[in-house]
Amino acid sequence: MENITKDPAYNAVDPADFPAMIVPDRYGARSGAFDRIIAASHDHYWDPLDPRYIDFAQPFDLTKDYLVDPDFNTDLKTAIGGKLDEAGKIKLVNLDVLWTMSSILHGEQGALSLSASLCHILRDPGAQEYAANQTREEARHVTAFTQYVKARWGQPMPAGPALAGLLTEMVNSPLVWKKIVGMQMLIEGLAMGAFAMLYQHGRDPVLRRLCQLVMTDEAFHHKFGKIWAARTIPHLSQEEHALIEDWAAQVFTVLLFNLASPNQKAPIYRAVGLDPEWCQAAFMEAITDSFIRQQLSKSANVFRVLVKTLLNAGIITDRTRGVYAAYLDMAELHAEGDTMVGDEIAAEGIKYLLAINGGKKTLPSSVAAE
Repeated sequence: MENITKDPAYNAVDPADFPAMIVPDRYGARSGAFDRIIAASHDHYWDPLDPRYIDFAQPFDLTKDYLVDPDFNTDLKTAIGGKLDEAGKIKLVNLDVLWTMSSILHGEQGALSLSASLCHILRDPGAQEYAANQTREEARHVTAFTQYVKARWGQPMPAGPALAGLLTEMVNSPLVWKKIVGMQMLIEGLAMGAFAMLYQHGRDPVLRRLCQLVMTDEAFHHKFGKIWAARTIPHLSQEEHALIEDWAAQVFTVLLFNLASPNQKAPIYRAVGLDPEWCQAAFMEAITDSFIRQQLSKSANVFRVLVKTLLNAGIITDRTRGVYAAYLDMAELHAEGDTMVGDEIAAEGIKYLLAINGGKKTLPSSVAAE
């Protein structure tokens, strides 16, 4: 398998080949493709350990209040909800948020490690500098989500097998295209949808602020993937396009059916006194393609953002369109254009950060969404 490099900005070397990084003519061969998003990094600076930006000490009673609107909990729409009193429903929803936040934390660690791995293989100094910037920003996300989980629950839950396997594959891959499509487009697209949902429907002010601050960074990370797509996808051979397209569809399917699947969350059901196997059966009895489509139709749905990212990038063609069309209105997504759920939230977050940092915008707020 090859790197499928169509633009010199994404040229890569073997991670063990450090001598290739100190060849004199490499330093001057810098692409300007990433200069604007590198320069804008000052606009969205924040420190998760500084309460001026976010105060994790703010209290929240997990036994009395829902962290997010319970209408967005899928389990409560099945027979599982009928087995629980109000206290049990609150506990289930809040533990489900713990599962989500733990998955996000593991995903941020994956993004940190993957970005660092790009620094070892990207030959272009501009691409390498961008990857280094993203590594720093992902590190603060790991710190921030660790602080939130610690404040609300103490410790995160383990990564589910599906997510752990996918992150491991992407971090360890020597292929630039798999790292960028997998993390900057699929996982970052997934994250933007998740953060938008948590911000819009969260009931914990700390959770909402955390999601907004992270989105100010993720919007630019997402942009890195869009630059790659614009410079790569139109120049692929049919065989190369099919390889990337099929892998993206496979990842979507794995995430859709495993990320929030009841067979991944047995500890949560046990914690509210329910048999995980019974919960699995109740969930499978309720869920249908139409049920999934209804969930995905919500504008902030995590998978909706992910699919729209692939569609706008030109990765989805008629070959795999049916994989996604079973759950989403692809024509509707196409008609929406480039605007993503979360763009406005991130823009407002940057204004919040500039007010604290006392700075002026380096670039227009539209840069992240271009």
